[in-house]
Amino acid sequence: MAKILVVDDDRELRENIAEVLTEAGFEVLKAESGEKALQLLGPAVDLVLLDLVMPGMGGMATLSLLKQHQPRLRVIMLTAFATVENAVEAMRRGADDYMTKPFKVGDLLMTVRKNLEEAKFQECHLALDMDQTFNCLSNPMRREILRCIGREGRIRFMDLARRLQIEDHTKMNFHLKLLREAGLVAQDERKLYTLTAEGRRVIGCMELLAHTLNPKV
Repeated sequence: MAKILVVDDDRELRENIAEVLTEAGFEVLKAESGEKALQLLGPAVDLVLLDLVMPGMGGMATLSLLKQHQPRLRVIMLTAFATVENAVEAMRRGADDYMTKPFKVGDLLMTVRKNLEEAKFQECHLALDMDQTFNCLSNPMRREILRCIGREGRIRFMDLARRLQIEDHTKMNFHLKLLREAGLVAQDERKLYTLTAEGRRVIGCMELLAHTLNPKV
């Protein structure tokens, strides 16, 4: 579940946005000021909806400090029509998107989901940009082994071979060895193969990339 921080000094608007996002399945934090937003910010926050014009610390200053603490944090600026130029300037300074008040619920959810998907894609690009990981994933058998272990959770060598209908056990053992060396697969004390945390992250990236390339899948 993605965690979203809503920052706006307008209490009614802040509460309405939070209600919409909560009903859509997101976890929501609320802040009435830039100062409060910085107090609530943590590594678990995935996206910030940030009002551009607020008393005290304004949206532009808050944006700079948010990005300073978490450079890859996604920030969507909320702005009145008259301050669109400032919102564009905020994007030059690191904001990822902006919405003009008032906005429709559907547009809000579409923009939020789009930015969260883009953030996942960016993380996947960073995760899969390592030579060793890329080399592992270049082989279709290794990709199938990863997916099968991911589906099963824990699985023995022979069960894995049967699931994938691989008769050449020497070849499969070779691919498992490369996956272990890349830190994507581990074997516990009972000789059961499992995905490491990095392996689970890579599986998630593979699924996201497949969906991005073929949305109908």
